[in-house]
Amino acid sequence: MNRRRLGLGALALVVAMATAAAALAATPAERFRQAGDRARAGDYPKALAAYDSLARTGHATAALYWNWAQVADARGALGEALWAVLRARELAPADRAVAREIDRLREGANLDRAELAPDPLAAVARAARAARLDIVACVLLVLSLVAHALWRSRRGPRAFATAAWSTLALGVCAAVIAFAGSLARPSGVVVRRGAPMLDAASPTAESVGTLREGEVVPILERGGAYVRVEDSSGVRGWALAEDVRALTPLGS
Repeated sequence: MNRRRLGLGALALVVAMATAAAALAATPAERFRQAGDRARAGDYPKALAAYDSLARTGHATAALYWNWAQVADARGALGEALWAVLRARELAPADRAVAREIDRLREGANLDRAELAPDPLAAVARAARAARLDIVACVLLVLSLVAHALWRSRRGPRAFATAAWSTLALGVCAAVIAFAGSLARPSGVVVRRGAPMLDAASPTAESVGTLREGEVVPILERGGAYVRVEDSSGVRGWALAEDVRALTPLGS
């Protein structure tokens, strides 16, 4: 009897190892397709776990977060759905379908537009990414240097002077906008309904309020499993990091 149990246990272990090896061998595209199949079959937890695994292993795309949002919405996790579609917007700032989905989910959560945009510089950062202003600035500044060199060498017409100063001005403007966007504070989305805001980063801390599910909040600092945030009314406090999912990278 013991030998039979050992044999069955060994077989189960082999099957589990083979399944894990197959999962690791699957390409990101195959894993993405499998996650979609699970979502269509109604297996939302496994679909979300697959999307999370893809994102954690560096295969995050706007399409992945779009699908993540649909699955989370189907589960009734409105905060998580908003977080996912806002992540999609971070990766595809010019996608109008993403913008419409954000509005739909925002209205479903009874949130004002201002509650999704606590830092105006975040919009500047998205616009800069959509227009690739960092690259544009570099190209314009290089063209300005070339035009200046030709103008100073007296080998080109005076039009080079106009081109030199015009491209310099445009390049500086593009660089300033891109730099301003880089100053946007890290932010996160409240993904848990009734998430408490605490007076300290401690499991024994007292609650000083409740965060609204789906609200985007600036993340002021991080402390272990907690993040310090500021809600739309200006109240500051600590929340569990698992309750406020980051939209943008947090500093160390």
